[in-house]
Amino acid sequence: MVALLIGAMMLHGRDLRRRSIRLKDYDYHHAGAYFVTIVSQDRRCLFGDVVDGKMQLNAASQMVQTVWDELSNNYPGVETDYFVVMPNHIHGVIVFVGADPRACPESGGQPQGVAPTKTQSAYADVARSLSLPDVLHRFKTLTTQRYAVGVKDYGWVRFNGRLWQRNYFEHVIRDENSLHRIREYILDNPMRWEFDRENPAALKPEPEYAWRQ
Repeated sequence: MVALLIGAMMLHGRDLRRRSIRLKDYDYHHAGAYFVTIVSQDRRCLFGDVVDGKMQLNAASQMVQTVWDELSNNYPGVETDYFVVMPNHIHGVIVFVGADPRACPESGGQPQGVAPTKTQSAYADVARSLSLPDVLHRFKTLTTQRYAVGVKDYGWVRFNGRLWQRNYFEHVIRDENSLHRIREYILDNPMRWEFDRENPAALKPEPEYAWRQ
């Protein structure tokens, strides 16, 4: 059973200001906890900038943060954990609570394709059958729709054809040590932007799986 700890948390003096999930006695073999990364199309920096190791959010990145926070409200059984919006990508942890999600249980970390778009007739059926690709597809769709409104109404920078790359990265979180490393990586991501592999201006990109170190 996943015990939920709702409220602000402090880690090494850093205020998270978002809900966090304590995965006590969680059976990771159910493959219900995932570290995900989604990158903007062409790695364009549309979501603000990093200044002195801190992410400076713009209206677009605030919108992306809001959509992420709404996932757990809109989809029963889906909970969100640590999350960060970077200039051209996002990192986050998603947990399926009390469910048997259909999502690559044996993957050790690899790009995944676009989610299916099958329409369910009843909301309850949708909630029961949601997979990780389903949730991320909805996240991409909602953020794209809202970004398009921002372009039209508020003059946000236009994206080229699509807001996000078709693929995304997912990794099954199997133990508390892995969860801790991933949370630390998410928190420290803005401070590592200079070496981030997704940073088009990075002079010396970090290793591909730096979050495993």
